[in-house]
Amino acid sequence: MADSLTALTLDKPRSPRRPAARRSNFELYSWVFMRVSGLLLIVLVLGHLFIMNILDGGVHRINFAFVAGRWSSPFWQFWDLMMLWLAQLHGGNGLRTIIDDYARKDSTRFWLKMVLYTAMVLILVLGTLVIFTFDPDIPTD
Repeated sequence: MADSLTALTLDKPRSPRRPAARRSNFELYSWVFMRVSGLLLIVLVLGHLFIMNILDGGVHRINFAFVAGRWSSPFWQFWDLMMLWLAQLHGGNGLRTIIDDYARKDSTRFWLKMVLYTAMVLILVLGTLVIFTFDPDIPTD
């Protein structure tokens, strides 16, 4: 009987197990954020595509003056800002999950996440600055 029990035991897995993390609700909040931001992004992006590509002649009317007129309204600034922030955070959170799932070494995981977070912050800061500091009265010299 003892021989049959030892035959049923499994070998240890080849990949090292990560130590159990302290209990937090970060992953739950991350999961909820992905669902809520995905729904909001559907509304924001489809609205953006409809307005920019279908209404009033489509893409042929989009030029510098159109963007200047659009961003002179706080409503459209907020719309585009929300689209930028939600898309960046939604995509960054998805990439963070992929890094956690597929990076085997802790050091690789750390550096991939640092590159991801740096790129996210850089894009968010630059995009936000462009939206809020856009000057429609640029000299054409």
